Amino acid sequence: MATPRLKEKYTKEIVPALKEKFQYKSVMQVPRLLKISINRGIGAAVADKKLVDVGVEELTLISGQRAVPTKARQAISNFKLREGMPIGARVTLRGDHMYEFLDRLTNIALPRVRDFKGVPDKSFDGRGNYTLGVKEQIIFPEISIDKVNKIAGMDITFVTSAQNDEESFELLKAFGMPFANQGQKED
Repeated sequence: MATPRLKEKYTKEIVPALKEKFQYKSVMQVPRLLKISINRGIGAAVADKKLVDVGVEELTLISGQRAVPTKARQAISNFKLREGMPIGARVTLRGDHMYEFLDRLTNIALPRVRDFKGVPDKSFDGRGNYTLGVKEQIIFPEISIDKVNKIAGMDITFVTSAQNDEESFELLKAFGMPFANQGQKED
């Protein structure tokens, strides 16, 4: 299997650029993308168990890796939710799968969002991780619109080895993440 395009770009272009920008002494200090976690809560699954299976299948198609159902950790009587009931789906991508997914997300899926002006640059957690909320799963070309019976969103979290938000912002920008405010990130 060939090396993913973004993995090659990271080693040849992004590492030297970030090393120079942040004045790192070693290439090992340069932040890197560790994993991408895709999570989808399916609240209606309390009434209909088949929705979790559909969610797992859709996440599997989107990510190219088998997704797993998530179970409720605690019972909430007002929502008729019992502990251990399947209530969502998730998948964690690492290595080549992660780079392939990021490439498809930035170049194919995000430009298909209606009225797209870029992703918000405010969704960093303070420790160098970034979470992006997607409102519709149909932006991914792997999902057939004819087979979708319910539009649902998902959260995509990019976990980096960056120490702060500024380093993470520069890393994701270098990977081609289309931030709405392409200027310098304010704190």
